[in-house]
Amino acid sequence: TSLDPDLQKIAEEAIAWGKQRLRWYRASNAGLVAVDPKTGQILAMVGSVDYWDEKNQGQVNVTTAIRSPGSSFKPIVYATAFKDKWAPASTLFDLVTDFGNGYKPKNFDLKQRGPVSIRTALANSLNIPAVKMLALVGIDKVIETARDMGITTLDDPQKYGLSLAIGGGGTKLLEMVGAFSVFANSGIKHDLTPILKVEDPSGKILEDNSHPKGKKVLDPQIAYEINSILSDNKARAPTFGSRSPLYIPGKTVAAKTGTSDDFRDAHTVGYTPSLAAGVWVGNNDNSPMSGFCLLYTSDAADEGLGVDLGGRRII
Repeated sequence: TSLDPDLQKIAEEAIAWGKQRLRWYRASNAGLVAVDPKTGQILAMVGSVDYWDEKNQGQVNVTTAIRSPGSSFKPIVYATAFKDKWAPASTLFDLVTDFGNGYKPKNFDLKQRGPVSIRTALANSLNIPAVKMLALVGIDKVIETARDMGITTLDDPQKYGLSLAIGGGGTKLLEMVGAFSVFANSGIKHDLTPILKVEDPSGKILEDNSHPKGKKVLDPQIAYEINSILSDNKARAPTFGSRSPLYIPGKTVAAKTGTSDDFRDAHTVGYTPSLAAGVWVGNNDNSPMSGFCLLYTSDAADEGLGVDLGGRRII
């Protein structure tokens, strides 16, 4: 198989470490998957915090379950826009808008910022500009991009509305990580696989994925633009802080978070050219988690969000 024993051990330890903190958010489960963007090979997979926990459906692999990706879907929306006339410096208006039938999405902090660049909108995960961007480029085109990048669950554009931009369509964590690996690999997609080679008892090779061939599904320039935004720690600092958990000193890492509106799903996907990894946290029975999170930032008092607790800010 393609599993890397060392990375698998790290992944299992990370989920075990996180298990102790799930109760803070009324969550009972988590999953993690990591892939090699240059091959599509699955390097690590942890399907739940405890395989033997029947109460919380531990034998369900949440990395292949369909869940709401929340705002982690936004890069796919903007990548679609970049195929057209839009660019990271293009301006969108962050003002509450009625998109019809009373649909008025709001930002997570309930603020409006007026004219903002796409770089600012995506880096700070603003909801209103993302929905406007989806309305401008079209749901069908965004779903086409998602399919090209390996997302199979969005099967019919007629099923979805503008909330698709902020997680209104279910996806699989494994496929989201695969889609982000396309950004990491300059627009080249590899089919995801956990199998390197299959041989019969006589040594005859029945399947060989050790030298996969990729397919270009996204312009390298578009991948570069998304990578630039998602790795721009300065651009996301107004929302996340300059020393948030998304920041890794000495490393250039692109990352995107996503939380469903009702706090039933929380995603984080991060990547470099050599590794793409994602984690999901929530409850298998789809019950909501607590509607808050902790930002551990050294400059939390400068963020203007929530309540400052000795350098920790609760929002």
